[in-house]
Amino acid sequence: MQKPRPNISKTAFWDVNFDEIDFEKNQTFVVDKVFNYGSFNDQLELIKFYGKDQIKQEFIKVSYFRKEVFAFICGYFKLNPTDFKCYLERQSNPAHW
Repeated sequence: MQKPRPNISKTAFWDVNFDEIDFEKNQTFVVDKVFNYGSFNDQLELIKFYGKDQIKQEFIKVSYFRKEVFAFICGYFKLNPTDFKCYLERQSNPAHW
């Protein structure tokens, strides 16, 4: 029996075989890809699939978010930037310019 899958496009997964993704075991990877590179509809579908609480837990583990995505996530989910691994890593590795 095939495991359930979210109803999302393959757009964010151009570099992997979408059909082989285990959406339960690889939640952080999926959240990372969809929120950084997927459509807004894909993001909404992922929230429905995992639930808001689980998505929040996965956000904190992601090591990189684009700045505009990070701002959206913090505002929409009412999270503090300092809760995120990617924010703490970015602060400890400032850009040269």
